[in-house]
Amino acid sequence: MSMYTLIILLIGIGIIVYSLVYTLFIGKERKAVKGDIDAELPDNVQKHAYIRNPIFLTYAICFGILLVMITYFALTWTW
Repeated sequence: MSMYTLIILLIGIGIIVYSLVYTLFIGKERKAVKGDIDAELPDNVQKHAYIRNPIFLTYAICFGILLVMITYFALTWTW
């Protein structure tokens, strides 16, 4: 793996980790706020708050695609 690819990979992983941590902190702050800021959520979404959250789904899909790309490039790259 070239140095350029490694640097881009580390920067990308850093951004993903920072965004995930930031999203988790914002989610916890939102739970701490009391009052009717938004409309009520459907029961299915309330029961599965993390699974049905589009932010977490986006991270999971992005991470899966990233793993597939890393594996593909690691196996096909000429060392």
